Amino acid sequence: MTVQPSMQSNTIVDVLEKILDKGVVIAGDITVGIADIELLTIKIRLIVASVDKAKEIGMDWWETNPYLSSKAFNHQANALKEENIRLYERLESLEKKLESNS
Repeated sequence: MTVQPSMQSNTIVDVLEKILDKGVVIAGDITVGIADIELLTIKIRLIVASVDKAKEIGMDWWETNPYLSSKAFNHQANALKEENIRLYERLESLEKKLESNS
């Protein structure tokens, strides 16, 4: 009896290409408790996908994290500057109202 090799060969590259194209999600929860009292819950979520696939499903957190993206850092800095300007204008307005009431 001879063993014939399979005609379908899945190399690691083929498998990786399929995983990145479709994506894989691994999820799990770990709960620690004593006497039916939950003390600690750890939620573990792992997704393996290409950047394009991740963006397609709405995962783009690395673009808005200032530690990972200079664009996000600049956007956050600009947002803080704008907020400071608005707060300064409100403060001036309130001080003027206080002065006019006294």
